[in-house]
Amino acid sequence: MLTSTLRLDDYWDTLARVLPAFSPEQQHTAVTLYRELARGTRLTTERVASALGVPQEKADEALAREPLRAFVYADKGVIVGFGGLAVAPMHHEFHVRGQTLWTWCAWDSLFIPTVLGDTADVSSPDPESRELVRVTVSPIGIERVEPIDAVVSFPLPGDGDFAQSAENVMGAFCHSVFFFTSRESGERWRSTHERTVLYSLDDAFEFGRRLVRKQFGHELERLSALSADMAGRTL
Repeated sequence: MLTSTLRLDDYWDTLARVLPAFSPEQQHTAVTLYRELARGTRLTTERVASALGVPQEKADEALAREPLRAFVYADKGVIVGFGGLAVAPMHHEFHVRGQTLWTWCAWDSLFIPTVLGDTADVSSPDPESRELVRVTVSPIGIERVEPIDAVVSFPLPGDGDFAQSAENVMGAFCHSVFFFTSRESGERWRSTHERTVLYSLDDAFEFGRRLVRKQFGHELERLSALSADMAGRTL
């Protein structure tokens, strides 16, 4: 059986190797999708086009282009989730901006607050003990954890985990990423899920910080600069 934890940098290097790279244009589309979904409603492609400020045809093309396409979760042509965030019920409840949303996996709930620039409250049952893990996450770190010894499971990532479709991303990666009330509970679960490792929530947040920088850093820096410029003009 694998050791329960790999060195943080070793796991990240393995994960970063299989994560797709988004162009600046795709980063803009991705962050827009996150922020529109955070309003709590499903997204038509017309609404996406309006949010992006582009014609419908261009929005459709952006959503269908790899690698972005694999992170769009749709139901009968309507977007119900993107890149780990969903307006449809899932295992992990995610409360932000007065809305009840859900995330595809435990890790999503730790990095999406940074993308949104807002604090979220997370509630998720331990799949082993069924007890709830509650977490408050800000864009810069973990603010509160109950119980304090909670950990997060991660699978060993493989080629193709983040490709093809949202359903593939969920099945290949997300469905092995859970909160556990304690390391002991996580180890019991790992006894039947051998290709998984456990990390503290602080370590999992650090993985998320690196993912956000890798996949959305350009767009978030652009938005931050734009916000600062607008604030300066109002002084």
